[in-house]
Amino acid sequence: FAMTRVRAVNGASFTVDKGEIFGFIGPNGAGKTTTLRCLLGLVRPSSGTCDLLGQRVPSRAARAQVGFLPEAPYFHEYLTARELLDFTGRLFGMDARARTRRAETLLERVGLAHAQDRAVRKFSKGMLQRVGLAQALVSDPELIVLDEPMSGLDPLGRKEVRDLILELRDAGKTVLFSTHILPDVETVCDRVAIISGGRLHGVGAVRDLVDPAARGAEIVLVPNDRAATHDWVPTDATTRATKDHLLVQLGPRHDLEEFLRQACGAAKIVSVKLLRESIEDVYVRIAGTESART
Repeated sequence: FAMTRVRAVNGASFTVDKGEIFGFIGPNGAGKTTTLRCLLGLVRPSSGTCDLLGQRVPSRAARAQVGFLPEAPYFHEYLTARELLDFTGRLFGMDARARTRRAETLLERVGLAHAQDRAVRKFSKGMLQRVGLAQALVSDPELIVLDEPMSGLDPLGRKEVRDLILELRDAGKTVLFSTHILPDVETVCDRVAIISGGRLHGVGAVRDLVDPAARGAEIVLVPNDRAATHDWVPTDATTRATKDHLLVQLGPRHDLEEFLRQACGAAKIVSVKLLRESIEDVYVRIAGTESART
């Protein structure tokens, strides 16, 4: 059979600053995991270079200061959670007392103290993700690299992981993580990079990536005559009627001031909410543009 060569990452260049939370986002197959593996020396790029903590990859000294959670971690299923963390500590050369203390602290921190003596083969996906986070922190690393750390977690688990990531930054650690759960990006990240089709399409703070012109408004009204036709509402606006209210969503192309002027004579205006482009909107816009090219 014929093998097809695929350029998984093409010219991606970015810097993660010390002490920040950096989000790496993009659709499936965009090149996120490949980029992280190149950075960690697990995959050798065909061209270009990676520097990790000031040292050229591959670097054993730099790797010793990194904690890593892969997207689909595999652990020896006969080990208990406590034994897994002890094993990880041994790989980093920690003594027995330090390993015991660290395992107890981390299992409590990720909400698995009650299951510390349970074999990981009996863990749910969310529990495996939690113990994976714990093993990534065993050596108290300077840089923590997490590939889809919220995968498989319920809303409470996601909040706990977000809180943990923020705690790590407050402790002076650097966190680089990939994710497709975009609300988490806006909540915790200092900066983000958006990758699609193996190329970067923006690096910076969320506020710098969103389009300030891509605004709209959401207006809630009570029409004076509910039976009348609302010819003052633009035909291309999004509308939704409830028993008591009419909700109108205008896009950035609509004249909000003119709409409100006309609406005042035909309805009572309950609320006006200005909308802004979110990182999800940016993501969809970039991914959609890239899909149209392929």
